[in-house]
Amino acid sequence: MSALAEFAMFPTDKGESVSHYVSRIIKMIDESGFNYRLTPMGTIVEADNIKEITAIVNKAYELLETDCNRVYTTIKIDIRKGAGNRLEAKVSSVEKKIGKVKK
Repeated sequence: MSALAEFAMFPTDKGESVSHYVSRIIKMIDESGFNYRLTPMGTIVEADNIKEITAIVNKAYELLETDCNRVYTTIKIDIRKGAGNRLEAKVSSVEKKIGKVKK
């Protein structure tokens, strides 16, 4: 099984630039060992199941809740049985049809 989640989480009470807060989350994901991709609009994480995904999102919130009064979050999750390495495979499938794409 594979669970892909694209999520964005950031405080809305800390001004215009929130990269300091987002960096905490990315560091946690990086140290977790899960495969992920940071994009300008969010982060995509691949885990074995939805429990691992929700644990990552919960940890991300815990990193912000201590000094942020308002946190905005969006989450999209795609769960597929019998599949793995979809973070790479989904892009490769498109590239086989049209050639290299920007990543």
